[in-house]
Amino acid sequence: MFYYDILATEPLREVDTMGLLDGKVALITGAARGQGRSHAQLLAEEGADIIALDICKQLDTVHYAMSTPEDLEETVRLVEKTGRRIVAKQVDIRDYDALKTAVTEGVSELGRLDIVLANAGIMTQSLEPHTLNREEWRDGIDVMLTGTWNTLQITSPILIDGGRGGAIVITSSVSGLRPMYTDLSGGFDSYCAAKFGVVGLARAYAAGLAEHSIRVNTVHPTGCDTPMVNNDFFPAYMEGNMKTAMAFQNTMPVQMVDPIDISRAILYLVGESGRYVTGIQLPVDAGITYAS
Repeated sequence: MFYYDILATEPLREVDTMGLLDGKVALITGAARGQGRSHAQLLAEEGADIIALDICKQLDTVHYAMSTPEDLEETVRLVEKTGRRIVAKQVDIRDYDALKTAVTEGVSELGRLDIVLANAGIMTQSLEPHTLNREEWRDGIDVMLTGTWNTLQITSPILIDGGRGGAIVITSSVSGLRPMYTDLSGGFDSYCAAKFGVVGLARAYAAGLAEHSIRVNTVHPTGCDTPMVNNDFFPAYMEGNMKTAMAFQNTMPVQMVDPIDISRAILYLVGESGRYVTGIQLPVDAGITYAS
């Protein structure tokens, strides 16, 4: 396609208008809102079709409003606005069989799978007296660690069978890179354990899938401006846990990063730019881990 200078009568240059991910299909968990929606929108803008998965219901151990079916519908609208196709499913990634069905149907409809973003996550932190302590631990581990393992188990064979290589990115956290101060609750402990745990999973899968040209990395955001932290509960939690609040002080002059900042880092990892990048932990942390 030729683009013209307003004052010129001849074409000045030929511009490649193809997207970085044209022809690819990306599966995203936790896609109804927040970082997951941002990832879906950016990857679609770059040419990818999307399989968007989200639980879209409330868990008793989560003290902020979780995603809804209407949130997932908005993700669908934003992706379709780019001209790309999207298959959206309400599914709990803790349920292996239901997840496998959703993934299989999505891949069947869109014809292939190239990119997997294991992004789904929750915070089950609570204020004292931590009356749901064991339930908070169970749900945090089940969603962020077991759910991520389920996602890897189901999608890895599809990527291998595709024979085209691929890219997997797991969303961890700065809490998966540096020690934090436990409040002795199941919610806080499950978050830290899961976010460290997925780093181990990613490194193991990076080694195991390398021969198939499938790359596996983790991304580690600092506080990100999404409904997970931008709600009424989270400030109260931080006020009651000042050591944790102080540990989340960015060294750069910004309180939180934006979802698009994480999406752009992921685009680097899953695109041609990251074709030989695997087994790494990529912080998008405004300097938190550097200063620790």
